[in-house]
Amino acid sequence: MPPSISFSLSLTSPAISSVSHPALQPPSCNSALRFCGLRRGTIPFRAVNPVRSWRARKASSLRVSAVISANGSPSKGFDYDLVIIGAGVGGHGAALHAVEQGLKTAIIEGDVIGGTCVNRGCVPSKALLAVSGRMRELQDEHHLKTLGLQVSAPEYDRQGVADHANNLALKIRNNLTNSLKALGVDILTGVGTIVGPQKVKYGKVGFSETEITAKDIIIATGSVPFVPKGIEIDGKTVFTSDHALKLEWVPKWIAIVGSGYIGLEFSDVYTALGSEVTFIEALDQLMPGFDPEIGKLAQRILINPRKIDYFTGVFANKITPAKDGKPVLIELIDAKTKEAKDTLEVDAALIATGRAPFTKGLGLENINVVTQRGFVPVNEHMQVLDANGDLVPNLYCIGDANGKMMLAHAASAQGISVVERVCGKENVLNHLSIPAACFTHPEISMVGLTEPQAREKAEQYGFEISVVKTSFKANTKALAENEAEGLAKLIYRPDTGEILGVHILGLHAADLVHEASNAIALGTRIQDIKFTVHAHPTLSEVLDELFKSAKLNTGASHSVNEPVAA
Repeated sequence: MPPSISFSLSLTSPAISSVSHPALQPPSCNSALRFCGLRRGTIPFRAVNPVRSWRARKASSLRVSAVISANGSPSKGFDYDLVIIGAGVGGHGAALHAVEQGLKTAIIEGDVIGGTCVNRGCVPSKALLAVSGRMRELQDEHHLKTLGLQVSAPEYDRQGVADHANNLALKIRNNLTNSLKALGVDILTGVGTIVGPQKVKYGKVGFSETEITAKDIIIATGSVPFVPKGIEIDGKTVFTSDHALKLEWVPKWIAIVGSGYIGLEFSDVYTALGSEVTFIEALDQLMPGFDPEIGKLAQRILINPRKIDYFTGVFANKITPAKDGKPVLIELIDAKTKEAKDTLEVDAALIATGRAPFTKGLGLENINVVTQRGFVPVNEHMQVLDANGDLVPNLYCIGDANGKMMLAHAASAQGISVVERVCGKENVLNHLSIPAACFTHPEISMVGLTEPQAREKAEQYGFEISVVKTSFKANTKALAENEAEGLAKLIYRPDTGEILGVHILGLHAADLVHEASNAIALGTRIQDIKFTVHAHPTLSEVLDELFKSAKLNTGASHSVNEPVAA
């Protein structure tokens, strides 16, 4: 996205918990500028003279431009205050925040700006899912008839759909690149390797390398698709999500190995475009990462009515690509006994078995760091730990490479948290407040604990939990859209009002979940949030009804936070 400056206006200055560490505070840290609304800066309201106001705005604009183009000055004895290895969403977010704080920043990228999310993940997949959503609407005659609409048989142009995904990725990649350049971040092209404490070298393969120094270093190298043993990838008939996003063809019958976020989203795309899908899941149920109740409802809405069948409790022991006129062969074995179960012959197979950290070649051995299943070990501050469990000074790792939460926005949040710490401000990211979403039709979203996780924690620590649910069928906006299939679920503590988890399946669930995730992040309790007001008629009222349905114990506090302004 292009660089932007956002100021938050407030009549009071909220207290921000922070601990100052002078030893960690580089002299160039600057907290005066606030980019992209990442901080809550405060500006008091006052009457202003229009002429003086114009002059002030002009002067402020000149000051902002000067800071943006300067990219700070490095700490004494270093080339940079901060060097980031990897320019994906996590590295980009960290770089923008670092420049905001006045740190001289460089980012090393050996591939293309944007990483997996922008080029081979979140962004192009949403373009394909936008098409599948439109196709589903146009194919649903009953839905259209209910709205009084008549549409002839819908068709699609495969290359046009593929171009839409590619063009979106290109646009976002250019936006990210331009934002880094506009802020003065040095983009260093090549593969980054740590050669010692506070030292990195970079360069293209086959060319000479350049060594630079930095007060602090962040590893943000992301991940790649994980392919189990026995599966042969040819990129044409047996492929990963990297290849699938190119949409080079639409197979009549495709097996999808894995029924998590990636597999479920691609099943939505392929079935909308006319494919038949077979899921192959190693665990005993589909969508094992979801709250079980949401998973069952998702199976009823997203799986059963569509041209999808499935095998659970089995491994794809061997997959052979199509060749010489023969189809793709998939040998299935029982996940527990390892006995042969079945053999499938399909047109194509998509391997959606998760992702593996991309950490080879980083030079971690030079600083005595040993990865764990490829992940870089870190503490709660994202500080890297060596083979003895000791901190490696001035070295951090964020995003998929550390394995804490393999989501692009989690990587960005971790990067911002690291920059805060580098600037001497205590900051620990609450990963339970980070939402996740699956962009099927309808969507699924979640934040916090699932019900089984919450019950396990309640038993461990000796507290009670309660669960309330509300249906989209009671929401006016959902009914108006004739999209009333869905459920929202709240898991909470009735003694304190603490929100433990929220899970949503329904129209625009991915957008709705943020009210809950922000409440968890800010520590807002149900007794406070249930007094907030939602516009009517909107889908947000699904959450409004959910919070209002929660019953608290008699002893729970019912105080409401004072408003900023009456």
